Amino acid sequence: MKPNRIPEDLQPLLPMTPAVFYVLFSLAGREKHGYAIMQETSKLSNGEFHMGPGTLYTTLQRLLDLKLIEEVIVPGGAAQRESRRRYYRMTGTGRMLLEAELARLDSVVRLARRKKLVPRPVE
Repeated sequence: MKPNRIPEDLQPLLPMTPAVFYVLFSLAGREKHGYAIMQETSKLSNGEFHMGPGTLYTTLQRLLDLKLIEEVIVPGGAAQRESRRRYYRMTGTGRMLLEAELARLDSVVRLARRKKLVPRPVE
């Protein structure tokens, strides 16, 4: 995906910070609550990126303000609905931005391989 397909007001987000990248990446599969997002970011980064609650909730609020994610009501029992947990999912614009970042990263890795900076994957 080319950056010019990204709305002009969102282009400054590329390249993404690790916090924004991993929050969007963790929401790519399905909606999650904050603690699950923190766990998923650690898993996706093989434990190399750790996000504390302050960074997480600041990032979530920023992404909500930019309409890259939205809060959702998760169907379930009364106990789950009464829970203080807030669930989030990626919007179409958030997915478009994540896809642009993944395409950018893919281009960088392909260039690094052509320059023999990283080994080719074993297939």
